Amino acid sequence: MRKLLLLLWLALPVCAFSQGFQVNLEGEKQIGMGHTGTGTLLDGASVFFNPGAVAMLPENYLQAGISPLVFQSTFNPYGTNLEYHTANKIATPFTFYGVWGPKNAIWKLGMAIYTPFGGLTDWGDNWAGKYALESLDLKTIYFQPTLSIKITDYLSIGGGFVYNHADIDLTQAIPLSNANGQDGQAHLNGTGKGYGWNAGVFFKTESGVTIGISHRSGVSTDFSGNAVFSVAPSVQPNFPQPNGFTSTVPLPATNSIGFGFYPNQKWIIAIDANFVAWNVYKALAFNYTTQSSALVNASFPRDYNDASSIRLGAQYKSSEKVAIRFGGGYATTAAPNGFVTPEVPDANRVYVTGGLGYKLANRLDLDASFEFEHLLPRTQTTIYTGLSGTYATNVYIPGISLSYHW
Repeated sequence: MRKLLLLLWLALPVCAFSQGFQVNLEGEKQIGMGHTGTGTLLDGASVFFNPGAVAMLPENYLQAGISPLVFQSTFNPYGTNLEYHTANKIATPFTFYGVWGPKNAIWKLGMAIYTPFGGLTDWGDNWAGKYALESLDLKTIYFQPTLSIKITDYLSIGGGFVYNHADIDLTQAIPLSNANGQDGQAHLNGTGKGYGWNAGVFFKTESGVTIGISHRSGVSTDFSGNAVFSVAPSVQPNFPQPNGFTSTVPLPATNSIGFGFYPNQKWIIAIDANFVAWNVYKALAFNYTTQSSALVNASFPRDYNDASSIRLGAQYKSSEKVAIRFGGGYATTAAPNGFVTPEVPDANRVYVTGGLGYKLANRLDLDASFEFEHLLPRTQTTIYTGLSGTYATNVYIPGISLSYHW
């Protein structure tokens, strides 16, 4: 029985990798407009939102932005009045975009560096789910060189190669106490890499409506690193040291379609729909470099579902220098019942956004955004841990960027 419990527990750390957190913070103008951008031409962030639109951009761009993220989650164990809260740590998703092409050329080159998945969650070492997770810091950084070509004045296409560099740092308690009654602890730290691609097409219709379609491929990411187990000397032989781990995690593909409407020179209205192929995550394989009778390789079934979102946003240009933006959306969860975990307690979510753009100089823009995201409360019993209770989560995300265009 002890071996079985240890085996189930030791599979849990990689659950954080697979669920992750789809950050969706890839451009301050687009964030301010409810995360729309597939079917509009706003700035260099088109390299991410729709590579096919890049050749239609009237200027070249250099821009960079950051969106500090505060993730606040509360867990109420089933049948109690207790509440546990995550620490108010700040994650720092960032973006960099470069777009260049000769004047009047039918092509443009783009380069994007961004953080589409990640998570920073810290429940501490004295909460009901400490054997599932104490803390998680997961980062993915995508590097995407891109080529976009204008086929006609009304149609352009584009695509890019993606390289993913990922980092993971995770701790959780081990249900084996020492002579002083202190739990053991596991600390996993490592890196990963993966490869993928992006592609898109962009249309300008005779009525003035713009339409974009894009595909971001899945990125199968191979992780490896160190596994350090701090346990009582009497059970240390069950946790060989030094040790390492490997795992392959399928980050999902995303398909998007977007529309841009232009009632007059002051207004842009945008609608995006996104479909995320989380169904690729059916099982988790987890391997240790050195094994023992209690620490063995295993594969655990998962049954994630595809997820989707609908987004709506608008921009109003109140003057030559000032633009006001607002928007919102709704997204469905990928985690089925029984597989909701404290790394990122996933649930259906709603969000609202706002933003402000200001032209600092003829070729220099400052853009700011703010997002409030609310995950609907969700009561769950996790299959592999038995952790049962209700999660309630809010996310607060300010952001700022500078763009130089010529």
